[in-house]
Amino acid sequence: MQNIFNIKTESEFRQACLETFRYQYQYIEIYRKFVGYLNIDPQTVDAVEKIPFLPIEMFKNHVVTDRNLPAEKYFQSSGTTQLNRSKHYIADFNLYEESIYRSFSTFIGAPEDYIFLGLLPNYSENPHSSLIYMVDFLMKKSGKPENGYFLYNHAELFDLLSQLSLQNKKVILFGVSFALLDFLDFCKTPPQNHSNTQILNNSNTLTVIETGGMKGRKEEMTKDELLRILQKGFRTDKIFSEYSMTELLSQAYSLGENIYGTPSWMRILVRNTEDPFSYVEAGRTGSLNIIDLANRHSCSFIATQDLGKTVNGFEMASSTPSLRNDKFQVLGRIDHSDIRGCSLLIT
Repeated sequence: MQNIFNIKTESEFRQACLETFRYQYQYIEIYRKFVGYLNIDPQTVDAVEKIPFLPIEMFKNHVVTDRNLPAEKYFQSSGTTQLNRSKHYIADFNLYEESIYRSFSTFIGAPEDYIFLGLLPNYSENPHSSLIYMVDFLMKKSGKPENGYFLYNHAELFDLLSQLSLQNKKVILFGVSFALLDFLDFCKTPPQNHSNTQILNNSNTLTVIETGGMKGRKEEMTKDELLRILQKGFRTDKIFSEYSMTELLSQAYSLGENIYGTPSWMRILVRNTEDPFSYVEAGRTGSLNIIDLANRHSCSFIATQDLGKTVNGFEMASSTPSLRNDKFQVLGRIDHSDIRGCSLLIT
């Protein structure tokens, strides 16, 4: 197995995908059955575009695990009941943590340089949330005493951001969409003897990363509308975004304008909504297929229910010109798909 985090060229990426497909066909039982149901001979899969993508719904009703590495711990998707929620069993947390660290470092910077604050539930409240695990891991890498969760305590977060702004310290504020909006509502009437300009006027030190999550919490709005509100409220030209899901172990980041980039071991393909075995060209809308090579011990080829499109030419902090780095947009959900959203973490 090639070290996926050392992929440098397009050829290496494609070779890693084909090797991963052969491995998962052999050792991931549900994936092997899925390929069989499609009457696909694995020997004929000699290109990335020929690899079958497992429907994401399979994580709701089947255990997607590597028979070589049985797993007991899992991440679970958000939801209002225990029924019909996806479970992603994790055989190698070291692989997930390296993916978190390298993705964040590539797009944002070294975690050790930042204070991490969360408008999220804490880890003890949601031990099966991949998002909370990610933020908790970044906090541990940061090691800053100010790190913490403030979903239920806007006043304390307000005071802390005020202090950190005056001290010119670099802060990452992770938050689900509705919680960021709730905090901005609080800031409109700040505590006595405080001015919200103290915390919302220094985009050089405060970086806001929204993680999605509006379903069932506030009036629906487009991502572009959300970003405009957050930009105005936090008085910054850019609101960053993070895109991932329970079924993935890697993260894509947007550095503004609702345009995401993927790390070198992750790739977005856009399938035709009327023909799931064909792809559309860059700029056309379709359903997102995601390659995540960090999903070594579950399935690296996931057909999601998200709509989006790709655009070539994404630039990132440590880009590798010989490796294709597409950017993409998430435009919504296929109408018949289930409601998903990190906002359900706290229901």
